[in-house]
Amino acid sequence: MRRPHVAIDLYTGAGLRLEDARRVAVDAEQAGYEGLWTLEAHTEPFLPLALAAEHTTRLRLGTAVAVALVRNPMVVAHMAHELNRYAGGRLVLGLGSQVGAHVVKRFGEPFDHPADRMREYVAALRAIWACWNENAPLDFRGRFYRHTLMTPAFDPGPSGHGPPRIHLAAVGPRMCEVAARTADGLIAHPLSSPRILREVIGPRISSTAAADFELSCPVMVITGDDESSLDAARRAVRRQIAFYASTPAYRDVLGHYGRDDLAARLRAMSRAGEWDAMADLIDDDLLAEFSVEAPSEALPAEIHRRYDGVLDRVMVYRPYAT
Repeated sequence: MRRPHVAIDLYTGAGLRLEDARRVAVDAEQAGYEGLWTLEAHTEPFLPLALAAEHTTRLRLGTAVAVALVRNPMVVAHMAHELNRYAGGRLVLGLGSQVGAHVVKRFGEPFDHPADRMREYVAALRAIWACWNENAPLDFRGRFYRHTLMTPAFDPGPSGHGPPRIHLAAVGPRMCEVAARTADGLIAHPLSSPRILREVIGPRISSTAAADFELSCPVMVITGDDESSLDAARRAVRRQIAFYASTPAYRDVLGHYGRDDLAARLRAMSRAGEWDAMADLIDDDLLAEFSVEAPSEALPAEIHRRYDGVLDRVMVYRPYAT
């Protein structure tokens, strides 16, 4: 059951640099956003949230997402535990498996059984946090991860706020099932229209997710103060949609609209490095389906119109300079 009125958060889609973190967080809180989310892209997602926690009191702070499978669960457990303690319990740990090519070629780590690994990863985190917060013995023995030693010298003790909530990024049916059964929420991919959320993602989680399970999504927005800025925003969003739609993992999204041919063409152009030309293939119908356009003062009302009852949280995503 989705909440009747969606929460509106700010999403830093290119990453958030340390020198900008305080200003962005303070501005977001003063502007009335309910949360701030950092992506692992140009920058890593955890350090900026430490500064955001220091200079805000109300914002929910989350990673959307941090790449899980290239980090050991103990490392992530420590970072998230300390951030949650420092933020007064406001942290949401958003994790994703990333696609295989990036895990193997960019991070230099193995990539196999991603859904099974993510299922076990969440269980490992919960076992570690139970050790620190509840003094439970640490005896986690899984197929991929094993954590059986915790001495007083390395035990940070209780956070005072319990463990962070865990949200998993998911697209396919298996990862959606893992998120619904093991996590506290699911972060949908930005290439998720209201139709995709209702007809594809929703049914994949509805039968197994807990009552307080949250569905969130970065939503690309087109806004500006004049026609010139709106045109620039439209171009940037077309480019971003084309980039996402060229990824094989998201091909089924366009297939849901009967546009498999476009997905194949974008894939071929991405391999040729034709990034600018790809944007020209995103027509007005697709642009309207996968983004929200409104003048800045009317944007919140338009987000509510499109996503109330569909999502619990919208992460406002502007893939262009503002």
